[in-house]
Amino acid sequence: MNQIIIHVDMDAFYASVEIRDNPELRGKPLIIGSLPQERGVVATCSYEARKYGVHSAMNIKEAYRLCPMGIFMHPNFEKYRAVSDQLHTIWNAYAAASEYIALDEAYLDVTETAGNWERACEFARRIKQRALDELGLTCSVGVAYSKTAAKTASEEKKPDGYFEIPDVETFVNLIVDRDVRVLYTVGEKTAEKLNRMGIKTVRDIQEHSYEIIRSFGKQGQWMTQLAAGIDDRKVSPYKPEDAKSISREITFQEDVEDNSFIADVLLLLAISVERRAARVNLYGEGVTLKVTFSDMKNITRSRLIPSSRSAIVIYEEAVRLLEQVPQKAVRLVGVGIYHLTGEYGRQLRFDDFMPEVKQQQDEKTRQALERLGQRYGLDFAGNLDKVFHGETLYRTIEYMRRHRFVQ
Repeated sequence: MNQIIIHVDMDAFYASVEIRDNPELRGKPLIIGSLPQERGVVATCSYEARKYGVHSAMNIKEAYRLCPMGIFMHPNFEKYRAVSDQLHTIWNAYAAASEYIALDEAYLDVTETAGNWERACEFARRIKQRALDELGLTCSVGVAYSKTAAKTASEEKKPDGYFEIPDVETFVNLIVDRDVRVLYTVGEKTAEKLNRMGIKTVRDIQEHSYEIIRSFGKQGQWMTQLAAGIDDRKVSPYKPEDAKSISREITFQEDVEDNSFIADVLLLLAISVERRAARVNLYGEGVTLKVTFSDMKNITRSRLIPSSRSAIVIYEEAVRLLEQVPQKAVRLVGVGIYHLTGEYGRQLRFDDFMPEVKQQQDEKTRQALERLGQRYGLDFAGNLDKVFHGETLYRTIEYMRRHRFVQ
């Protein structure tokens, strides 16, 4: 039996969750991301805001120019992750394998669980209905013979859509006269290059396959296969250890030239990284530091370490890396761990035999955090869990930045 794949894409996910929880926002142009007076971009927005030309990844000031009457909110990622976990429970009830693309999007392989096309379509309708009944959220769902066709199907009737593409012929007939950007492998730059070659539609790709393969190599070969409806990729379940790194970064609302303050920020970011790594039971064998200067130049520094996810280890290594960075105005700073390994994928370390080493590391972290709190007049001990929620961490660091010269 051929593959049967369902693609689920929640409609304006962050915005929809906020509207669900506050019905007064319904029907209004809601923009989730930074606030108009801040640096940053749009994470997502309601469909009412999209009518004004606002879209994801747009500079927040441009979004405000287009939609000054919009309601701007910071994202609440902890809330969205919790809702995403509920969605995963629904999706996994029907799929033999689930590939999560983001908190709100997934490919589901229902080839074996459904057994036939009709039952797969029934699964897809149930998924839509359960998301609405149990979580109060709408989604767009596509059922198809391949991943590419399933994603195309889910986008066909957005929002709150449902569409089926049962075979190659149906897929090709649907897209053949559409812009080349309909193929997921074709981004903006690739489309521009194709257009310069006189190739503007999928039909053009089909008719000029030789030239495309000659110009684009493997990407061109893949492009021509998709234009012919060929996509044999399997649904690959996500595993935390497949991630390349775990990191956390912060953009300052005003540039900072004080490396001692940046080092203080690194402690909070390191603790956040430790918490994320512990949540998925992973360790890192390297620490990386990312810095974006006021002129938007990015640099990264990294170094290998014995396998660890200890905040104090990450922090101390990050500070050493910071000492290698030119001291000038900084816009963004981030820290992370890479070369990730699981509990059973790493070599035994000294502290596996000496548990007190971990206790000492935790105590050093606690002491460093206590000193940080005293320096800025903050009580981390009583509010630690709240501090590391996305928006609260951002507000805490901004408070520290504004009060760093207050003794």
